[in-house]
Formats: sequence, C-alpha cells, structure tokens
Amino acid sequence: MKKPLLLILISVILFTSACQKEEAPAKLNPAVEDYLSSIMTIMETHSINRKTIDWTAFKKSVLASAEGAQDVADTKTSIAIQMALIQLQDTHSVFITAKGTYIGTSGGLNCNNAVPIIPASDKEIGYVKVGTFSGTAAEAVNFAQAIQDAIKAADSELLKGWIVDLRGNKGGNMWPMLGGVGPILGNGVAGYFINPDNVSQEWGYNNGVTAGFQQSNPYSLKKPNPRVAVLIDEATASSGEAIAIAFKTRADTKFFGMATCGLSTANQSFNMADGGVLYLTVSTMADRTKKMYGKRVEPDVANVDQQRYLNDVMAWLKQ
Repeated sequence: MKKPLLLILISVILFTSACQKEEAPAKLNPAVEDYLSSIMTIMETHSINRKTIDWTAFKKSVLASAEGAQDVADTKTSIAIQMALIQLQDTHSVFITAKGTYIGTSGGLNCNNAVPIIPASDKEIGYVKVGTFSGTAAEAVNFAQAIQDAIKAADSELLKGWIVDLRGNKGGNMWPMLGGVGPILGNGVAGYFINPDNVSQEWGYNNGVTAGFQQSNPYSLKKPNPRVAVLIDEATASSGEAIAIAFKTRADTKFFGMATCGLSTANQSFNMADGGVLYLTVSTMADRTKKMYGKRVEPDVANVDQQRYLNDVMAWLKQ
C-alpha cells in the first residue's frame, strides 16, 4: 500500500511544479524593455529630481510593472510609463503616446477654480486677459497680436493702472503670452529657469522679442511702467504661473486672488522613435531676483471672494 501512496505524492509534486511554471509571469518583451530604458535614461539625465532618486530601484520597479507587455503600444507599457512619472515626484512631467494618449500624474494638485468674474469697466483702469495657448507658430503670432491689440484698445492717457488677468490660464506655450503682455510688463529680464546644477537661463521681454518669440510690430504704452494688479487663482498653472512670476518683484505691482496651482517648473520635450513625446520637468522657475518657486505662487491680497478682491484691486490702482 505504500507504493501507490508514494506515486500519488510524486504526481502531486510534479503537477504543482507544472502549474507553477505555467503561472510564471511572462518575460518582458526586449523591444518594450529598450523603449522604457530609453525613456528612463532621459529622465536620469535631465529630470529636475535626478540627484535625489535611487535610479537602480526606480528602473527595477518600472520594468517589473511592464512584465507581460507584448509591444510598446500595450496597456502594460503605458502603466509602466505612468509609474515612472509618479516616481519622478515632480507632478508636472507628462508623456504623450504615438496615438495621442495622455499619460501623467497631477500629484493631488487642484488646478481648478470658479469661473472668474470680469472687473467692471472703468475709464481709469486698463484690463487685459492672458489665457492659455497651444498652437502653431502662425497661431502664436496671432495670439500675441490679439493681446497687444486689446492693450492698445484699452490704453489711454487717463489710465492710473492696469489689471493683468491670469486666472484660469492653465499653461501651454508661454512665449506668445509673454510677448503679448510685454508692453505692460516692460523691457528687461523677467525671470529665470534654474536647473539642479544651479545653471540659470534668463528670459524676459524686449520690444516684442522674447526667448522663443518675436512680435513684428510691438505696441508701446502711452504711459510706460504702469502700476499693475495681477489676478491669479488655483487654475493659473504652468506657463500661466511663468507669466505671474514675470511680474513678481516688478515695481508698482501687486497680486490679488488665490494661490496658483503649483506647477511653476519648466518642461522640455523629448521625442521618441515611435512618435511619442516625453515632456519632462527639467528646471524651476525663478523671478528676476532669482528667487525660486517650484510650488504655488502666492497673492499679496488673498481672498476667495472674487468681488471683494476686485474691489481691493480698484482701490489700490486708484490710490
């Protein structure tokens, strides 16, 4: 009776071993591994947090999360890319796949707010809205021109000051925004991008020219260097925050509203072989004094009640 029992035990062991082999996770496709490795190499070389990340553990976890992926377009590959973005901990980097799918992480940031109340028209106060922009080079020129046209239409010798409204500006291409609002901002260095090696890149406005944009026929205010009230809220993000920072420490300038979203860092694009694009956070925004931000931009006068802070804006501009 012992032999049959022994045979049964051996059969159970062999069956269990076979099941374990069948359930073993599929190996990572070499093409997927190469693709993810190329993305992570870019991150390790350029990320704003590259000096604080354990890259060995980082790469191991990302590749492990992609096990079973059959190709670059596999859902598991996207999951692995998202894990990499999360582990960067910059809350700003994003990846756009070759099919146009957005992969990112907000890091819990709230970048939404109530619909802005437009200030009442006043012959002594100029008003200009600077909104989000993404588009072609030709569209960028038109966008900046539209802002300068609005400034020109509102300009007058009677003005005591200007309102620059950045509420709801969630970002995009900052250069036409900067070029458009330049006549009010004024000429000169308005800010910097500073990387982890403390290398800084200055940016600003000079008679229609910015680092990434040029206006052919820029407008000049009737009364240069005006008093300016800048309106911000939680929906002011990324490039919108860059324009806000451009006005920080500017003479005769005051901020009203609510703290911004908290994406005051700069992204650089890296193109992948398959058509995907990594928009990687590589530096921190700083104002003209080189004070670095990276988080929320705070107002001087904070209030969730829009009408109240708009009343404060009018009173301050007319002082």
